[in-house]
Amino acid sequence: MQRIKNPYKGLSNLVGGKIEHGEDGLEAAYRELFEETGISKTNITLHHLMDFRYYFHQCYVEVYVGRLNNEVTVSGDEQILYWSDLNQDFFDMSVYAGEGNIGHMIEQVNLIKEKILTDSLPLSQK
Repeated sequence: MQRIKNPYKGLSNLVGGKIEHGEDGLEAAYRELFEETGISKTNITLHHLMDFRYYFHQCYVEVYVGRLNNEVTVSGDEQILYWSDLNQDFFDMSVYAGEGNIGHMIEQVNLIKEKILTDSLPLSQK
């Protein structure tokens, strides 16, 4: 998505949001994905890929990845949504938010994408 407000206004970012009180990370990931794109739990199986803890900023990030089960039309009004293939320079900080973090996440996805593309088991069960 392309951000329409700060931080990182005008730069591309991944879909995400905050975990609400009493909600676990996977529930939050499905909720945020649906709220921001219209992609529902029936359209995708998410896998918990990694976590980041930013101690100075008191921020904790959980990263989920998945493969769509079917074609979907995305819609949302929080950001400008668009599809991108995995062959971009996600480390280009003039295009992508996050000081290179998106590039790191996408590289990790590339390392395990065959498992995601060929199997619906959660990564923790492999």
